[in-house]
Amino acid sequence: MPDRLFRCRPLLPALLAAALTPVACAQPPEPLPGVTAFTGVALWDGTGAGLIEDAVLLVDRGMITAVGRASDVEIPAGAAREDLTGKTIVPGLVNAHGHVSDVLGLEGGHYTRENLLRQLALYARYGITSIASLGGDGAEAAALRDEQDETLDRARIWIAGEVISSGTPEEAEASVERSLALPADFLKMRVDTNLGANERVSSETIQRVMELGEEAGKRVTTHIFYLDDAKEVLRAGSGLIAHSVRDQPVDQEFLDLMAETGVCYVPTLVREISTFVYGDIPEFFDDPFFLKDADPAVIEELGDPERMAAVAASPAAQGYREAYPTAMANLKVVADARIPIAFGTDTGPAGRFQGYFEHIETAEMAEAGLTAEQILRSATGDAAACLDLEGVGTLEPGKWADFIVLDENPLEDIAALRSISRVVIAGNPVPGSEAN
Repeated sequence: MPDRLFRCRPLLPALLAAALTPVACAQPPEPLPGVTAFTGVALWDGTGAGLIEDAVLLVDRGMITAVGRASDVEIPAGAAREDLTGKTIVPGLVNAHGHVSDVLGLEGGHYTRENLLRQLALYARYGITSIASLGGDGAEAAALRDEQDETLDRARIWIAGEVISSGTPEEAEASVERSLALPADFLKMRVDTNLGANERVSSETIQRVMELGEEAGKRVTTHIFYLDDAKEVLRAGSGLIAHSVRDQPVDQEFLDLMAETGVCYVPTLVREISTFVYGDIPEFFDDPFFLKDADPAVIEELGDPERMAAVAASPAAQGYREAYPTAMANLKVVADARIPIAFGTDTGPAGRFQGYFEHIETAEMAEAGLTAEQILRSATGDAAACLDLEGVGTLEPGKWADFIVLDENPLEDIAALRSISRVVIAGNPVPGSEAN
């Protein structure tokens, strides 16, 4: 605004005569760099509280300093203001089981800083702002985790290091030592036979890894398939059940163990879908929400007739397809038992599309019978709490300003999570996340 609009104008002679004291000039407030008030928006904060209408979200250099109704939040003079009337804000989604991996296209062997950044940017554009990368992590990911400050504009990452899936207790000790040297934020153990394709890790090794995790103060996350394995790792001290139980319905003993330990359950329904869906052309290959970030060469390769025939004939694909209804039914039972559920997808390996598959997961969770609010809780505050991820998951003072601006309200329909107007991380717009 031109300076002249703030200059004192000459007072009329009558007023000058009547004035007993000088009249001070009103000055514009000094700008507050880094301070922004997002106003006029409907806001859901991830804590389970209801939707706040006509809310204000106040951000100072990447951190939330106030959130609430406009009548309850004082916006400091000089703060930038952004009117988001008609929009809905929710916390950025937290993926409690993903992989920021070495995959590029459908090929492994590309564990580089550049490729990790590509994946973290992709997750962020779809509204997934925090990733627990559960295995296959190295020094490059550890460095990116340590660089997460107020300049961040891609997804955050926490890491588990190596995956322990076989070996003696002594070999497991060496693997844990390498992970702790990164240092890893948690540990990862695979307790599964891949439908009989490999030997299961021994009970002795399971117990030793749990002991090492406790000694180091690190949560041990466990990949399971079978109900009996899930019970064993819970008794041994597992800190997270990182997949659905898929071989049979969960029973009361399992639910009691989950409740007693306070361990969270990560469904990863979309992981099962990825094992058999490429036996044909998936419907989502025509979805603009998918195509906006998809590599045409990857789509072409997945659609190769010979490749599709091989997937369709694969015993593993058929086995996981048959197990899928059990996974769906068990999720509903676990949710009805009020066991904490942490949103997760196991995306990152070839064919498991980061960002987009997270939105398939929310749709499948709804199909399993969860409400929109249950799904949102699992993907925000609950997921962060299940892994002790600090500063994320909810929109509260003292936490990072990681959120999604939506055109529609996902509490009414979880599919509204696709109506992304913008994604913000540490108060910074994520490049490429703006609505088309």
